[in-house]
Amino acid sequence: MAQSRAHPFMPNSAAAGKAALLGELGLTGTEPLFAQIPAAHRLQALPDLPPAMTSEVELSRHLNALLDRNRPAGDDLSFLGGGIWQHHVPAVVDEIVGRAEFLTPVWGTPSSDFGRNQVWWEFTSQLGALLGLELVGLPVYSWGAAAGHAFRMAARLTGRTRIILPAAISPERLAVIEGYARSADPAMRLELVPAPCDATGRLDLAAVAALADANTAAIYYENPAYLGGLETGAAELAAIAARVGAETIAGVDPISLGVIAPPGELGVDIAVGTIQTLGVHMHAGGGLGGFIATRDEARYAAEYPTLLNSLTTTVDGQLAFGLMLFHQSSYGSRELGKDWTGNSTYLWAVAAATYMALLGPAGFAEIGHLILARTRFAAETLAGVNGVKVAGTGGQFRELLLDFSASGRRVDAINRALLDRHGIFGGIEITLNRALFAFTECHSEADIMALADALREVLS
Repeated sequence: MAQSRAHPFMPNSAAAGKAALLGELGLTGTEPLFAQIPAAHRLQALPDLPPAMTSEVELSRHLNALLDRNRPAGDDLSFLGGGIWQHHVPAVVDEIVGRAEFLTPVWGTPSSDFGRNQVWWEFTSQLGALLGLELVGLPVYSWGAAAGHAFRMAARLTGRTRIILPAAISPERLAVIEGYARSADPAMRLELVPAPCDATGRLDLAAVAALADANTAAIYYENPAYLGGLETGAAELAAIAARVGAETIAGVDPISLGVIAPPGELGVDIAVGTIQTLGVHMHAGGGLGGFIATRDEARYAAEYPTLLNSLTTTVDGQLAFGLMLFHQSSYGSRELGKDWTGNSTYLWAVAAATYMALLGPAGFAEIGHLILARTRFAAETLAGVNGVKVAGTGGQFRELLLDFSASGRRVDAINRALLDRHGIFGGIEITLNRALFAFTECHSEADIMALADALREVLS
């Protein structure tokens, strides 16, 4: 019989400690603690695991061997996008976020962390200026988390439960949103209503108008859309929402705001999006940072689940920072807060503040125009490859949907050949014959030509 032993790094795994904890809770087993986790997400039997490694040397060797099997996208030519993009991160951003003053503190007070709170203030101020909105919360885990919180904000503001959103949306982002919609409390569950989109992800305005009704809490659109289209019907969508008393929520990538109108000028009530494109590398397995922003109105401020950084002056005229409306967050009121946010990606707020300060308004315009130019060059170049069709025309930012149906080849086979034979990461598979390719300021015209040549060889 195998010997049972406590996990060396988990003190509560010892049998006596576990029994004591269950006794305090009045339980005889752990099952009630996991009742909310769906059965499909739980192991039905223990996996066939190898014997435990008790040597740090052995464990280190094993983990390094696993890591060596990875092929980082940054080491090759990559056209992956759809949620995590290869944008340039200036060296000074890494220098700032790596400083001990920012990297090591987890929490503190406004008085003990004045520098950190000032950076947070700069983050919210700069992002608010980009968005054309005055009130910006500190970041949550991701774009999907921000959208989920915003949908619940809209439900509380309107007393309604239906959310109209694009049918063409990132599957990962949608999965996160669905988690927020399926509250444990049936009275708080949201109904997600997908609306049809065109080939570049732009919403069908007539379909949205037909779907909007007296139970609609919000109409959500993305600009740029998931499939790359720039939403030309933003003002009309806001008008449709206003007619039925719903909120207008826009999903925005701030990297595009040097060349497209900010949501604050388009009638948007709540803006959400990513901050990964503002100086955060292509990490995986952790939060990349998402934001929530609104007009500076009491009705919106009262529904924020996130921390709000505030600047004031003391009686002697000195600047001071504080956390506004702390009581309504999960930090201040735990499960009684507006929504549960848990720990967040505050270090990426430091990265984004540094990045935005480096670029400035002229820099955002320059990088936006460069991405538009690279996207257009890619569309024209790849349209000339036999077996490739570029879905949609004009008004596309960074993403292009490539249709390989005419070639008779599947996306998975094409991507495998691109990587194995040319060292190129292809696009994200959308259907068996269509893939989403991303083009950023990191891609030169020569890189795009190399992709076109590789596709000619793979599809021949």
